[in-house]
Amino acid sequence: MRYVIAGSSGFLGTALRARLARDGHDVTRLVRRPAGSASESSWDPYAGAVDADLIASADVVVNLAGVSLAHWPWTEDYRRKILDSRLSTTGTLATAIAAAPKPPAFIVASGVARYGTDRGNEILTEDSSDGHGFLPDVVRQWEAAADPARAAGGRVCHLRTGVVIHRGGGALKFMRPPFWLGIGGRVGSGAQYFPIISLPDWLSVVVFLAEHPDCVGPYNLVSPVPTTNLEFTRALASALHRPAIMRAPAVAMRTALGEVADELVGSRRILPQRLITAGFKHEHHEVDAIVDNGLHR
Repeated sequence: MRYVIAGSSGFLGTALRARLARDGHDVTRLVRRPAGSASESSWDPYAGAVDADLIASADVVVNLAGVSLAHWPWTEDYRRKILDSRLSTTGTLATAIAAAPKPPAFIVASGVARYGTDRGNEILTEDSSDGHGFLPDVVRQWEAAADPARAAGGRVCHLRTGVVIHRGGGALKFMRPPFWLGIGGRVGSGAQYFPIISLPDWLSVVVFLAEHPDCVGPYNLVSPVPTTNLEFTRALASALHRPAIMRAPAVAMRTALGEVADELVGSRRILPQRLITAGFKHEHHEVDAIVDNGLHR
């Protein structure tokens, strides 16, 4: 299959390129600089500029682009960057897909932040109500930015991704050092649900959605077994053969990090219901297997 990927140089984009290349697919990277090889194509999402012929020739277009959320503080300027970087890239690609004689499939990054920061023990599926606040609003607009592709009959899938666990990037890259030093521990009470998924499962979901023409709409990319922060803490400490006796109080976290802390102290008990219904089989279900894979594979 012919893939075009935006956001291919990040943690997930780099891993996806490697997976697709290993599987024998043709991959073209969209880059915001002069193209350096035949496998790259220059684009300017803020100007709405992308090679229309390249998009029309693709089987699948994947958008993983957007500035990092792992940034502090979220000033008003950075909030605008969070939103604009997602809307401009998704909107530019959706418009190009809509103009194609035969629109390629469009797989777009999204996030479990759509459900809000704290839903307690409520079980959340793709049919659950939206949360309130800055990030839920961002995700709603982000997913809506793909509407031109949908309106033109294109198949659009939204990757509502939880926390991807792997030493190469994401949360584990920052969590591993303190745990290795024996100063890691639970956040708040630890009872809050922490939606996670292994990197191999995340990659397999993207390929699964690309290859199954009946798949459309939002999908929760999380483990089928909900995990609490305390369970994750114990699994990580055990895998590193370190104690986990420290505790980061929720009040202190919010004082130090502001609303960024809500992503750590809030609770989201999310199930990948639509993936299960579609027949996707996770390789890693339990937190111990996810952590072990993330550290050692």
